[in-house]
Amino acid sequence: MIAVPYDQREGFIWLNGKLIPWGDARLHVLTHGLHYASAVFEGMRAYDGEIFKLTEHNQRLHESAEILDLEIPYTVADLDKAAREVVRANTLSDAYVRPIAWRGSEQMGVAAQHTKTNVAIAAWDWGSYFDPAARAKGLRLTLAQFRRPDPRTAPVKSKATGLYMICTIEKHRAERLGYNDALMLDWRGQIAEATGANIFFVQNGVLHTPLPDCFLDGITRRAVIGLAKQRGLKVIERAIMPEELSEFSECFITGTAAEVTPVSEIGQYKFAIGDITRRLMDDFTALTHPAKVRAAAG
Repeated sequence: MIAVPYDQREGFIWLNGKLIPWGDARLHVLTHGLHYASAVFEGMRAYDGEIFKLTEHNQRLHESAEILDLEIPYTVADLDKAAREVVRANTLSDAYVRPIAWRGSEQMGVAAQHTKTNVAIAAWDWGSYFDPAARAKGLRLTLAQFRRPDPRTAPVKSKATGLYMICTIEKHRAERLGYNDALMLDWRGQIAEATGANIFFVQNGVLHTPLPDCFLDGITRRAVIGLAKQRGLKVIERAIMPEELSEFSECFITGTAAEVTPVSEIGQYKFAIGDITRRLMDDFTALTHPAKVRAAAG
């Protein structure tokens, strides 16, 4: 349960070029982004006051906006600076950072050429995305009913708000059934991702992960692939079918919110929290908290 609703929190939000009090960051009910999902966003984490992969996230925000025919009136460098200002203004060290760009209320209807693009960045203290007890035991996933769409039917390379509608539906359904999350297939019936995170499997010491051709190639996903290769692990990106789940010994998901989180169950299939998963969890912690690792070593 959220103790304080997000619109009633204290602090500061960066909105259209300046920091303003949290409660003043408002929009009109006839905002185009609210009615037509004409918005793109990012999710970042700050660790020890430093935002992980900050520039990569803001570059992707620009790329997402371009796909949706949105023009962000701030450079990547502007957004990097603003995100750091938000973290400092809210006196945060470890935090979640949320930039979003959306079409305003100047025009209503499918056409939106005359709308202004608004940009906001908020940050707040947000611990584990999943219940810590569930994370320690490994998440339980069910199979989703909705599927990730064909790239010919949706802008799948954009981190667009509208693409998350089916994720919310499936996340709610999974939790009602007693699971932590859901595994989504793509329109071909291949394994795609969880509702908000990429997925990896281990088979005979080799990492297997779905090829991101209809969902986001996550920034955390890429970082974990890099960590695995540094350990000399082989990583295979390929089409993976659901019937292969019985062949994998370990499973974990990755994402800004999820970080690196083990999975113990997908439907009828069980997985161990094995050595490879644990090593990569530790490696990701070391990557995101280098000062703490150096202090512990010294």
